[in-house]
Amino acid sequence: MTKPLEVEEMSDKITLIVGATTNPSRYAYFAANRLSKAGIPFVPIGIKSGVVFGEDILDLRSKPKLEKIHTITMYVGTANQEEWIDYLISLKPERIIFNPGTENPIFYRKAKAEGIAVLEACTLVMLSSNQY
Repeated sequence: MTKPLEVEEMSDKITLIVGATTNPSRYAYFAANRLSKAGIPFVPIGIKSGVVFGEDILDLRSKPKLEKIHTITMYVGTANQEEWIDYLISLKPERIIFNPGTENPIFYRKAKAEGIAVLEACTLVMLSSNQY
């Protein structure tokens, strides 16, 4: 498990929210809200367009070139991840957080083989308890 980072240390470390949405009843939306309030930069990415907390949701299907992604937080269910695994690993994040419902042992193995830390955790809990 990786060492939690202080918010000050996270200010230059970007979080990619995979499965981002403008739907205020979804956990990905709550995560964007909490990251925004904490001053942690994030990039929302998903299959539906929109704006969440001032950030345009990027089209996951276009697999945009992104740099300096520190953390990927997953909000896409296991059954819908296969198409994106290699792309997300290619972003070379330091860690991937698999929120409840996104657990994927195949993805874990591929990420770990590339030196990426894998956490089965809840981004919201991590943020609330200063473990992010």
